[in-house]
Amino acid sequence: GLMSLDSFNPQNLSNIVWAFATAGESHSELFNRVGDHIVARISDDFRPQALANTAWAFATAGLSHPELFNKIGNHIAGLMSLDLFKPQELSNTAWAF
Repeated sequence: GLMSLDSFNPQNLSNIVWAFATAGESHSELFNRVGDHIVARISDDFRPQALANTAWAFATAGLSHPELFNKIGNHIAGLMSLDLFKPQELSNTAWAF
């Protein structure tokens, strides 16, 4: 199996959980590993689309990761501006919470 997610960039991680959620698949171990990885590494490298898609994917899959959502919320709240977010990204993120 895959030992490390370090080779994946933020958009890759977001795309993985988004694809599973879109397909109606809820793989809790995968989502938890991706969520834990993001929590440990969230930074400005995470663009609005990756944040929004990740939050949407977890909510759509019906999986909870409170630490991830706390980290995403704090990251967004700490931004100087929300101008980088498209309206759809903001609404998807808000819906996920």
